[in-house]
Amino acid sequence: MIESQAPVLEMLWEPHDPRHALDERFGFSDGGSAGRWVATMLDEHWGIRIESCERIVMSGGNAIAWVGAPSGRLLAKWSVVQERFPRLAATARLTRWLHGRGLPVSAPVPARDGRLQVEVDGVSMGLQREIVGDLLDIADPNQVRAAGAALARLQDALAAYPGADQIAALAVSSKPLTARVTDWLDSRADHLPMAARDTLRGLVAAAPADRLPRQLVHFDIRSANILCAGGEVAAILDFEEARHDYRIVELARAAVLLGTRYHDWGPVPAGVRAEFLTGYRSERPLTPAEAGWLDILLLWQALAMVPAGDDPTGWGQSALSSYIKSR
Repeated sequence: MIESQAPVLEMLWEPHDPRHALDERFGFSDGGSAGRWVATMLDEHWGIRIESCERIVMSGGNAIAWVGAPSGRLLAKWSVVQERFPRLAATARLTRWLHGRGLPVSAPVPARDGRLQVEVDGVSMGLQREIVGDLLDIADPNQVRAAGAALARLQDALAAYPGADQIAALAVSSKPLTARVTDWLDSRADHLPMAARDTLRGLVAAAPADRLPRQLVHFDIRSANILCAGGEVAAILDFEEARHDYRIVELARAAVLLGTRYHDWGPVPAGVRAEFLTGYRSERPLTPAEAGWLDILLLWQALAMVPAGDDPTGWGQSALSSYIKSR
């Protein structure tokens, strides 16, 4: 590593001292030693001599380092959570496959031996090239519509992924949607107003039969995971929550959570949801059954975000707006 300046240390979302996290979780006494380790890993396994390690961001047992190399800026991502290693390898194969089909994803850079995830000494590391762009701005309707269209194209591609069974560990309940929403109302909604619960229960009881497409989905579509350049989607990031579920459930969840980032988990205005759905439908019109479920699922996802205690970002008011619309 040519530059000796220590990288800036940050936490992605946790309110912890990053220096302590670096030591306790990853075993590095300071940023300089972590940067030198990253440089050694990239040199040994990828044959890349980096010029700088500028920034290290941590979350749980995972970290990302932004590094500079003669070929351009790179992101080295590693984890010490060993039970997640098989899933990291599976999602690396998935993103490479999606990249090969022209989807806007951050593709892994293969190591010298061809591995997409290098596992060594209790660490799993992958390498990606930095994609230029900014996080999705929900105030820009062009970006919001582009994000909806990108989700539709991504779902089409994921439906054809030949390795989908390798990412089955996070499969959600295979119960019909009616049972899933009703079970949620029975077990996790006691803090919500009775009128809102009754409305959702009535809508579910009258919903069309849920003969709906179920497949591999991203399941974490939101501003924090969408990079935009101008009015276009430059990359959809972070497939680590991918699982099997209904397309329409992911669409409703994404429409509700679209504005959330690392420290700002607030609802988006109804107009933003509408722009996002318009973008999605421009690529893939909803089936009659999906159209019959959409407002129900939007209300469900909005209510699911309402906290039991203080609500500083206004999820309750947002859900109430959805509830009034559904009456």
